[in-house]
Amino acid sequence: MDDSLLTHGRALKHVQVREYVRSLVAGQAPGSPAPSERELVHRFGVARMTVRQALDTLVSEGLLERIPGRGTFVARPPRVTSTITGYSEEMARRGLLSESQTLLARREQAGPGVARALNLTEGDAVIHWRRLRRGDGQPICLEDAYLNEVLIPGFLQSGMPTSLYDELGERGLRPTWAEDSITADKATREEAELLELAPGAVVMRHSRRALAGEKAIEVSRSVYRADRFTMWIQLGG
Repeated sequence: MDDSLLTHGRALKHVQVREYVRSLVAGQAPGSPAPSERELVHRFGVARMTVRQALDTLVSEGLLERIPGRGTFVARPPRVTSTITGYSEEMARRGLLSESQTLLARREQAGPGVARALNLTEGDAVIHWRRLRRGDGQPICLEDAYLNEVLIPGFLQSGMPTSLYDELGERGLRPTWAEDSITADKATREEAELLELAPGAVVMRHSRRALAGEKAIEVSRSVYRADRFTMWIQLGG
């Protein structure tokens, strides 16, 4: 910002401060520190309340964020929120009839990777549910889901649900956000047999860590037939 604005008699003091800070942080990486209130009070010779008013405006605009005990920083982009869908909902959206065959459903001890993803201690109890998923009768996906048993007591005893996410929703634990990763790979012999593929055929591996609020509820590893499934990813709100 041009320093002439600092002495522009018609500009309100808090507007001067606000635009000065805006110009300083423009283009800065998220998490970069903004000028402190003390620094701005000294530079402009104004009351702390005036500086705070200027910063409050930039916070409300989403340009800055305050972290208690640390200060004010360039804001991180807001997390995009969208509905987290499971396999059954994905098939319905594509106009396909979803079918699932349970291959395994049991209580196990969490290995190091699953324990870390679910915020558990290695060896804690988890539910391992393995399913062969079909669409209009054709094998599409082999899925291994690991669930935090403590959060879903009696899950194995109540009969396996048609939709995992619907069941979690009834318990007040439907995932509200997830971390996904997607890679290309070759099918193992077992995967190829279950998915009715030639050994070594190309598959898509999809890993997910799903949370309900701050509670890690599910980690899953899915293998998709790349010739029968295209992953759709929504960008934007």
